[in-house]
Parts: sequence; C-alpha cells; structure tokens
Amino acid sequence: MLLTPHTAPIPQSPDGVAAPAADALGALPVWDLTDLYPAPDSPEIEAAFDQVSAIVDQIATSEGKLAEMDGDALAAIVTQYESFSETVGRIMSYAGLRYYSDTSDALAGKFLGDCQARITDIASKIVFFTLELNSIEEDALAAKLAASPALARYRPWIDRLRAMKPYQLSDELERFLHDQSVVGSSAWVRLYDETLAALRFDVNGEELTLEATLTFMSDVDRTKREAAAHALAKVFGENLSLFSRVMNTLAKDKEIDDRWRNLPQPESSRHLANHVEGEVVDALREAVTAAYPRLSHRYYALKAKWLGLEKLEYWDRNAPLPEKDDRKIPWSEARDTVLDAYASFSPDLADLAKKFFDNPWIDAPVRSGKASGAFAHPTVVSCHPYVLVNYLGKTRDVMTLAHELGHGVHQLLAAEQGELLSQTPLTLAETASVFGEMLTFQSLLSQETDPGARKALLAGKVEDMLNTVVRQIAFYEFERRIHAERRTGELTAERIGEIWIEVASESLGPAVSLADGYETYWTYVSHFIHAPFYVYAYAFGDGLVNALYARYKEGDPGFQQRYFDMLRAGGAKHHSELLAPFGLDAADPAFWDQGLSLIESMIDELEAMS
Repeated sequence: MLLTPHTAPIPQSPDGVAAPAADALGALPVWDLTDLYPAPDSPEIEAAFDQVSAIVDQIATSEGKLAEMDGDALAAIVTQYESFSETVGRIMSYAGLRYYSDTSDALAGKFLGDCQARITDIASKIVFFTLELNSIEEDALAAKLAASPALARYRPWIDRLRAMKPYQLSDELERFLHDQSVVGSSAWVRLYDETLAALRFDVNGEELTLEATLTFMSDVDRTKREAAAHALAKVFGENLSLFSRVMNTLAKDKEIDDRWRNLPQPESSRHLANHVEGEVVDALREAVTAAYPRLSHRYYALKAKWLGLEKLEYWDRNAPLPEKDDRKIPWSEARDTVLDAYASFSPDLADLAKKFFDNPWIDAPVRSGKASGAFAHPTVVSCHPYVLVNYLGKTRDVMTLAHELGHGVHQLLAAEQGELLSQTPLTLAETASVFGEMLTFQSLLSQETDPGARKALLAGKVEDMLNTVVRQIAFYEFERRIHAERRTGELTAERIGEIWIEVASESLGPAVSLADGYETYWTYVSHFIHAPFYVYAYAFGDGLVNALYARYKEGDPGFQQRYFDMLRAGGAKHHSELLAPFGLDAADPAFWDQGLSLIESMIDELEAMS
C-alpha cells in the first residue's frame, strides 16, 4: 500500500492521515455489528450473560462425574460446552470488533475489558471440565467414543484437547491461572494495543497514524520513504522502554507457564494448538533459511540494480518499481477484480465472497484509532465473519482484500462443523486466504500485456511472497531466540534490538543496509505480543498454497471439489488427512522445496527481464 506524491494539496481524513480523494476510491463500506448485538447496553447482551451463567451452572453439576458417564451422556455435556463457547464467542466478537474499530474509544476499551472480566469470572466454575475430560483413561474413553456416534463426532476436538494432557496442571492451579489471566497477560496485551494505536508520527510536518506512516514506506518518492522511516524509528525509540517491558513480561509469563507444564520448547504450545508436529515446522524453517541466498538475497540485489542503488536502505525494501502503475484503484474495481478471479476458479467461490460486499460485513476506510493492517474475524457459526482492511486504493490493497475474503469464505464453509470443530488450526487457516490471493494475482498477470507493468506486477508478487515466507520465518527465528534467551534472564532493549538486526541481516542479505533506527522496528509487530510463534503459519500457508496451486494448474477436474471439502473440514481433520487427497505431505522436505521453487522461478523470470 502506498500514497503517491501530489502536486495539489493532499486531502486529509479527519485524523490527519493522508487519504485519497473520496471520488478516487468511491464509497467505502463500513461494517454493521448489529448482526451480533444491537448495542453494548442492549438487553440482548445481558440476556447472553444470563445464558452463559445458566449453561455454566448446568455443566458444573457434572464435576467429578465425567468418567462415570456413558458416551451419550458425555456427548450431552460436550454439546453444552459448545453452546457455552458459542455464546461467549458472540459476546467477545462484538466487544472486540467494536474495540478494533476505534481503539482510542475509552468506552469501547472499557466494554471489552468488562466483558472479558465477567466471562473469566463466570467460566471459572467449569475450568474443571476439559481437565477432567483429559483425566479419563484411554480405554474407557475409547469405549465411550465407540458406543456413541454423538460423542464420536467430537473426536477431533477431544484428540486436540488430549494432546495437552501431559502438560496440564492440577485443577486448582489451572483455575488460578484462568482467574489471574485478566490482570496478567491480557492486561499487558491491551496496554500494548492502546499504546500502539495512540502513537503519532511527524512526517515532513504531517502528524500521521502508524498505518499511514507505514504506507509512506512504499511511496515512489524516496525522500518520503526515508522521512517516514526516520519518523517511525524516532517514535519507536521514544517508546522502546515500555515495549521492551511488555515483551520481557509476556516472555517471562510464558516461560513460567511452560516450565510448570514441562513443555520442552517455547514454541511447543503453539505446535500443539496448531495440531502440527514440531518436526514438520522445523523442516519448513530449515528449508526456508537454506533458501535465503537464492530467494531474498538474490531478489534484493536485483532490486537495488533496478533502482540504480549500490545497496537498498531498509526504507527502499518495499519501494515500487519505476514501471509500477501508481493510480488509485476504486473500491468497485477492486471488488470486481477479486470476484472475477474467484469466479475463474469456481462460481461458488465467487458467490460466497460476494456475500461480504452485498452485506455490511467489511470495514474498509482508514480512520483515527482503527486497528492497522487487516484481518478476517470468524465470530461464531450462528453469525458470519467480518473483514477489516485499511483500503488506500493500491494493487497491494486489492491483494489484501483477496486474502481476507479467502479467510472469510473459509470461515463460512467451516461453520458447517459447529463451534468446536470449525476452528481451523493456524497452519491451515491461511490456505484459502493465500489461495485467493494467488488466484487474484494470476488473473491480473494474465491480463497484463505491457512488459514494464508485467515486471512490476511480478516483482510485487515476489515481494509479497518473500514477506509471507522469508520475513515470517525470520520473525519466527527472532521469537525463538528472544524466548530462549529470556529463560536465562531479562533482555535489555539493546539486546532485543541486536537479535532483531541479526535475524534481519541473515534473512534480507548483504544487498539491504539496516541503518540506525531499524533495531526498534520489532516493536510494531503485534503478533509477537498477541500470539507468540503465530508467524510461521503464514509461511506454512504460502508453501501449502504453492503446492496446491501447482496441482490445480495440472488440470485435475476434481480439484475444486476436493478444495471445497478441505475448507469445509475446518478443524475436523489433521493436515495429513486434508493434504492426502491432493497427493501432498507436509512432513516430506520436498513439499516445502516445491513451494519455494515457485518463488525462485518468478525471480528467474524477473532476472531474465533485466
């Protein structure tokens, strides 16, 4: 995403963010959250809390009795737990989406915090449930599953739950950790979010939000890129003490939790949550790091030549090529581009994506306090997903829209599984999003006949893939080193910056200069704070999609149906089961090499153009 230079005065949004003129983008949609609840003070909210309390009271009567129940009786309790999860999910989705619409709204923040605290208090009565379910002997549980189809339906959820069995604590300790979380890690995450949202950056006399300042890092004007880079470094540096404290506290909090649970590695809990073997993730990490020289190192050396530079400064990394089309893409064109690309794969896929445009399920404008970046939130199976983007009319924004709509479509299809089984592990949750992005890119590329524009489009895709694969694996490596070192003591802000620079240098290569100030840039990567070790899921998804797309291009007429079946499965199947119908195996090192070779072939094509 970028804002282009203007000779006329730059239109401003209410918060001072440089924004395209309204007629350049057309009317941008804003979501309507009333499908969840009418208002934060509505009687429906209180009724939902009453419902949660009633369900919890019912489940609580089964404490100490789960092992004695037959399969159907146990299935009835699991169904109640699923109902509890859905009602809680609806409340917290509403509170969270209101908050991320405007993180500067103190009342929205209070509402989110209050909802979180109330649910934590109510749910404390049933902390026993998953612990006691895990304590049932294997043979006894197997007999219950065999005798009850109703319970057997939940087997994938039960299997994922029991994967944590070796690492769970006593009921009393688990209850304490549950109650304490609202003033522990959750409070630190909220402090981080509110601090980040409130930051303002002075770029050539304009006071900008984080999102708008990061946009200038992709500007065609190098002086603007550099000014934005220095503004980011200055403000990040001024807040470095706080962000370092947050990182140290959350890393130590995780270390304590991991130590008590006897988890072998800091990333082990993420692997368990993702239902993926550590060996598979290690194979991915090793394949990507080994490919650094022939991917990112080679590409950024090419880009430096294209831009007429001996080396790229870090603010040049996302610079557009001179051939890049710099026009503003209206929202209606972005919509048609994505839907047409989806329809070329399957009309059914386009119809599902179209629902997001036909209904107020997308929030697109950039505005003060709104969360930066983009996401698709699934809410609950009885409602529908919501998509947040910050649309500024660039090709990258169109690709982001295609990405998030892929998530949305996946979430709509997986909802058929019910609340407990619809939640796709992160390793597979990026499949539909990255696939949708690939469909949109290939559609744009096939229509482009101008060699310069084709080169810019191809380079943009390579950069997106490097950001998805190389950069995210570098982020993962940064987290691994931070959490490993935190186990032996607190890290100074300087040490965190040193690790950041070390990892960035390894991944970006000698063609990129990491000037003073870049050591603070880890501070705005919210995944480090919100969800440690989440980031490898992006690389996993990209590698998976590259392999899937290669199968699709082979022309198998049954591919679309198998693809829809995979999305509908949600979290009901292991990745090995989902990939088997396509003849793919993520445990095979060649699987990851296949995905990386696609990126390499695109760099080969760009090199030939030069």
